[in-house]
This record gives sequence, C-alpha cells and structure tokens, in this order.
Amino acid sequence: LGKNRIIAETGAGQHGVATATVCALMGIDCIVYMGEIDIARQAPNVARMKMLGAEVRPALSGSRTLKDATNEAIRDWINNPVDTHYIIGSAIGPHPYPDMVTRFQSVISEEIKWQLKVKEGRENPDYVVACIGGGSNAAGTYYHYLNDENVGIIAVEAAGKGIHSGESAATSVLGKEGIIHGCKTLLMQTNDGQITEPYSISAGLDYPGVGPLHSHLYKSGRGEFYSATDDEAMTAGLELAQLEGIIPAIETSHALAIFEHKTFKPEDFVVISLSGRGDKDLQNYIDYFKL
Repeated sequence: LGKNRIIAETGAGQHGVATATVCALMGIDCIVYMGEIDIARQAPNVARMKMLGAEVRPALSGSRTLKDATNEAIRDWINNPVDTHYIIGSAIGPHPYPDMVTRFQSVISEEIKWQLKVKEGRENPDYVVACIGGGSNAAGTYYHYLNDENVGIIAVEAAGKGIHSGESAATSVLGKEGIIHGCKTLLMQTNDGQITEPYSISAGLDYPGVGPLHSHLYKSGRGEFYSATDDEAMTAGLELAQLEGIIPAIETSHALAIFEHKTFKPEDFVVISLSGRGDKDLQNYIDYFKL
C-alpha cells in the first residue's frame, strides 16, 4: 500500500502486541492507542509493546477504555490518510474491516476442525463458545460453522456488575440499532442516541457495541447470547486454572462462565475459544481473590 506508518487500537493489549511485533519485524513506525484505564490494568502487554518499539498513546476521554481508544485511532486515520494504515483489532468499524478481520480470524475455526478431526474423528462440535466484545475472536471461532445449523453458536458478553446495574457491557440485552465507528449494529445508547458508557472487569469486552456479524447472529436467532457478570467470569477463570493448569485471560473467563447459564448433555462436544492468556491479568486476579 506504500504506507510507512501503522496505527492500531487495543483494549486488552493482545492486538497491540501483535501489531507492534509485525511493525518491529518490518521496520515500520507503530502507534497503538489504548485507554488510560486499560494501560494501567494491562501493564504487561503495554511493556511488551514498548519493548517492541511501539508508541502507546493513552485515550483520555470518555470511559478511557476500548471505545475511546478506537475513537482516537479513527481520528488519527482520518487525519493521516496518505502515509498511515489502520490495523483494526476487532470485527467492527467501516466496511470492509468487519469482513476482513473475520476472514483473517477464521484460522481459529480452521484449527478447531483440524484438532477435532485428529483427536475425535469428527470436524464439527455440537457447540462453539466464545466471549464477545467487539467480536473478533468470536467471529473467527464461528466462521466455518456459520452455515451449519447442526453446530450451535454461543456468545458470552460481559454483564459487569449486573445487566441492569448501569455498569455493564451486555450489548445484546441493552443495545438497539445504531451507528458506531462506521458500522450499523447493536449499540448501547440513550433514547436520543448518545452512547452509553460500558463497563467490564475485562479490558477487551467493555465496548458499547458488537460487530455487525454478531448483531445478525443475535437478531436472526442463529446465535445464543448470554451475559456473565464480573464475579461469574473471575470464578470461572480460577476454576480453569485449578482444574486444567491454564490461566486464562479475563475475557476468556467470560466464555467459561457459560456453564453457569446453560446445561449441556454429557455427550455434547463443546469447544470454548480460549482467546487470551492470563499473564496480562495476573494483578487483577491477585486483587480480586486477594491471592
């Protein structure tokens, strides 16, 4: 494309680290926008980005989290169209970004099919489960199963301190049709269209909207949507660590909380997308559980 400057936004920091990594490899300037609050609670990933040579710019407006980082990145992109390319971190934004991100992330469901075939002799599970904020990991998890009605699609959103507590990011329940960051989708908003500030203990899920693909899955009934509170997610994350020796990201822990909301049959094959590792969230776990 002839661009020599890359920008990105990040909430949990994983996308920021990935972008900073490729920019370091290719010798391209990298600026990552991140909410001031997320910079504090995702310090390990911020350190990684800086070590890789990226500049991490704090978003200081609004809730100072993912939505606001995206605002700043889009402002930058609009003002620097000649030399700058925006690598968006979720299945959100103006076309063709939601489609591009979904197709790139489809390596996840491709891997699911391959692993199931090798381990279980079948390519398709009965259910695929993913946490959902903007929805990139979820889109990739669902991609190869979208048109297969025999595979149930389950999304778990962040209910924060309770769906109707005023501190939540449960878009499917609280959202209505609107426009955010260049796409028409479900959006948490007031009666006059002002965006409602989202909240979640997880830095990657506190987004007031959801990707347009996921809005379609919800409105068409193809996907089942659930909402997990902070408490449910943190408990599920600790349980995975103690049962399996895997410390998950707090985003991922929301998906694991599905077992508090839905009963599966013993013979069901259920695949849960572990969308991130928990080392970036260790301080949050320590503080929450007083470890």
